Amino acid sequence: MAPPASAAHTSTPARHDQPLMTRMNAFAQIRAGRKARRIPQLLVGLVGYGAAVMMLVRTGLGPASWNVLTEGAAKALGFSFGWTTNLISVLVLLAWIPLRELPGLGTLFNVAIVGFAADATATVLPHPRGTLAEIGYLVLGLVALAFFDALYLGAQFGAGPRDGIMTGLVRLTRLPIAAVRTGIEITVAGVGWFLGGTVGVGTVLIALCMGPLVGYFLPRVAVRLPAVAADERFDR
Repeated sequence: MAPPASAAHTSTPARHDQPLMTRMNAFAQIRAGRKARRIPQLLVGLVGYGAAVMMLVRTGLGPASWNVLTEGAAKALGFSFGWTTNLISVLVLLAWIPLRELPGLGTLFNVAIVGFAADATATVLPHPRGTLAEIGYLVLGLVALAFFDALYLGAQFGAGPRDGIMTGLVRLTRLPIAAVRTGIEITVAGVGWFLGGTVGVGTVLIALCMGPLVGYFLPRVAVRLPAVAADERFDR
């Protein structure tokens, strides 16, 4: 006997073990459902991301990969750290073009919120005293950075400039997030070190662990949206 239609319809389980990151332009992101969850998740993710960045800066054990690149490029070009940050952001956004990455509210809010949250955190976060405190800051900051990175990406309002490189490459190559993110972190840190940037044990740990951690958290916090065509999404 053939199974009832409803049973046949549900015989294939949904893929809830992997995130479904939908490729949408800014208007589609806004029109997509579940905004009551997605908007707070975006904001909390970006604020937490900025706080985690400052916690890692306070460790003194080595900056994150993109800061190494910024420092090295600033030395090579003779620019200030701030101007070099802006220049790298522009170049990264230009790299979105061949990747066909689409900006959105997350892109805009990333630029507007993360730096502010980092500065605000600096006013209340005490400096670690001693090696154990520095290690604690490093571990907690690294886990928090990966979690909040996944949280804001999972809101599906678009990626920040640097995360857009990751999401674009994941979508085009179909490689796991962990592999793509780790490759980017190591490459960026290596180029920055070659240009004269400072690398420490924290830099190495962040470069090696961010990819696997983001790959772990993202399936668990990504907001599920209605199914779209296979070529308009990417999985972990």
